[in-house]
Amino acid sequence: MPLKTTAGNHGAAAKGRGATINPEGRFEKWARGETDDGWFQEPEDGPSKPKTVIAIERAKSIISRNDSPDIGFNQSLNPYRGCGIGCPYCYARPSHAYLGLSPGLDWETRLSAKTNAAEVLREELAKPGYRCETIVIGVNTDAYQPIEREHRITRSVLEVMLETRHPVGLITKSALIERDIDLLSQLARERLVNVTITVVTLDHGISRYLEPRASAPARRLLAIRRLSEAGIPVNVNVAPVIPYLTDSELESILEATAEAGARTASYTLLRLPWEVKEVFRAWLEERFPLKAAHVMSRVHEMRGGRDNDPNFGSRMKGQGLFAELLKQRFAKGLERFGLTRGDYAVDASKFTPPSRHGQARLF
Repeated sequence: MPLKTTAGNHGAAAKGRGATINPEGRFEKWARGETDDGWFQEPEDGPSKPKTVIAIERAKSIISRNDSPDIGFNQSLNPYRGCGIGCPYCYARPSHAYLGLSPGLDWETRLSAKTNAAEVLREELAKPGYRCETIVIGVNTDAYQPIEREHRITRSVLEVMLETRHPVGLITKSALIERDIDLLSQLARERLVNVTITVVTLDHGISRYLEPRASAPARRLLAIRRLSEAGIPVNVNVAPVIPYLTDSELESILEATAEAGARTASYTLLRLPWEVKEVFRAWLEERFPLKAAHVMSRVHEMRGGRDNDPNFGSRMKGQGLFAELLKQRFAKGLERFGLTRGDYAVDASKFTPPSRHGQARLF
């Protein structure tokens, strides 16, 4: 008899969580169904909150590499697996399927912390054949998600970057990044760091459901200001742009972040690969039912009639009339508010490899 999971495969969203469903990953051989046999009873105050479970992972390698022409860097580092911020649109959710976990609620409640990340990073940087290029932290998971307060893995990685004068980029939606201004400002003085703050919306009424455990939009603007005042270059990424839900805010986000001190900006259209389309559709129907059909209709217009376009070149910006209008609006917004297009250009010439196995170099 099918059993109902903690979150259920369908149903109302739990408070503080993004995904409203917990579908099976695409590699699973078995599928669980949901049924009501009268035994399961919701508590009187609503659905129970799924708890966050953190597994300690001892990573064997830590630097990931890609050759995508759509991304302006080749190396990245993810201190965690999964992300407690819980954005229902996150393109990285399907990676949980490789672990036998759901890209739905499991993605934001079943997390792994790579506690030896700094140690492994130092070993990889010390290899004779290592070629120094910017390493971006927080591509598949937010570098400053809530569990970073306790585990401090991102900070330990930054300490290695500063020690070796290695160029680094950071991507986050959290004001927790202010904790590391002491390290980031030192890196910035030597042109070794670029910080990206993602801003999807300035509307708290949308943000509380769209990114339930991220810093509030106003708090992110304050973080941009404080980072900029410390001399740390900040790029704002308006991502994802969601048709009919957040696309009207493009100019206001560029204006507000430029006023706060951001120097550069970029944007990405909503992407719905693999299981993300199912998670996002369920969230949309739950949170914004009157807009759901309009949002998906416009997505299809900008994605060649599909939920998702996986092709290089068009997957980040879309195609068609509305995608072109969005592109023009962004370009005019940059000019109007004194911003330039975001990049990860930093100085890689100062890199000094760490000593191998703790033994000092002879020369």
